[in-house]
Amino acid sequence: MNDVLSLPLARSAVDRDYLSRTKPDLFTALAANPTTKILPVFDGKVLLTGSANDPQPELKLFSPQELPTFNYRAYLGKTIGAQELPDDSAIILHVLDQDAANAIEPNTDSWHVLRRTGAGLSDLGAGIYAQGLALYNWNKTHGFCPKCGTATEVAQAGWVRICPVDKHEVYPRTDPAIIVSVIDDQDRILLGSQGVWEENRWSILAGFVEAGESLTAAVVREIYEEAGVRVVEPTYLASQAWPFPYSLMLGFTAKVDPRHAKSEPVPDGDEIEKLRWFSREDIAREAKDLLLPGRMTISRVMIEHWYGDTIISATEQGLN
Repeated sequence: MNDVLSLPLARSAVDRDYLSRTKPDLFTALAANPTTKILPVFDGKVLLTGSANDPQPELKLFSPQELPTFNYRAYLGKTIGAQELPDDSAIILHVLDQDAANAIEPNTDSWHVLRRTGAGLSDLGAGIYAQGLALYNWNKTHGFCPKCGTATEVAQAGWVRICPVDKHEVYPRTDPAIIVSVIDDQDRILLGSQGVWEENRWSILAGFVEAGESLTAAVVREIYEEAGVRVVEPTYLASQAWPFPYSLMLGFTAKVDPRHAKSEPVPDGDEIEKLRWFSREDIAREAKDLLLPGRMTISRVMIEHWYGDTIISATEQGLN
């Protein structure tokens, strides 16, 4: 499958260099290299050279000597084609505790989660942010053997956790989820709103792929479950990591089944509280009042792909 869309977290300027993960003295060798950089993560947050509201935020990286302590570390790979660093510069994730985080930045407001505001990151920043945060979340929740409950030990440069009792290996997980722009016979897009969201916040529909299910089958099932709409012709658009905590978002577009074109969408009442068909004219007329997904999300890119232009919504006007 070839990606049709360019997505914020689908970019990278890192060769993951997986063959180096088994080298016994890898971190010692990397620490001696003057181009090696550390990405610190504390409580799922990162530091920026500017503010999170900058149009092009940059991740703040450190030398190994500036960050000698950590709770967990992982080798993320070496740069390739990055503007910020020479090629082959190693990037290492350091997950910090409170004391280590305070040592480099005691102001808690300076630590950021870039869920909505990280779309301006560079290729390098986007790639290592998604990779580092996903590993942080996996490591935080997979510290014990699923077979016997023994605390696992980190191996292979932070990419494997091994049970010391039965040698069971635990690897970072990725949960696939489909997200779908549903288009009707009038070329309108279906947007939904969850009950816990602010008034007038809308997005396209999404859901996790179930065990033993294909991606296209998940598209058809999820849209019917959440909206009561039958769809046909699921077509892949693009994918990107969504490390909150460790998902892979797979974007599709699908058409309303002509045999059910007159059926009105019905929200499931659980995840989705409201549903509405939007025309391009509706979006243009109401944009200043609509709270759409942030620009870091695949959902926003997919909505604008259907719309055919950039949308300046209430989200960008600082009203959310």
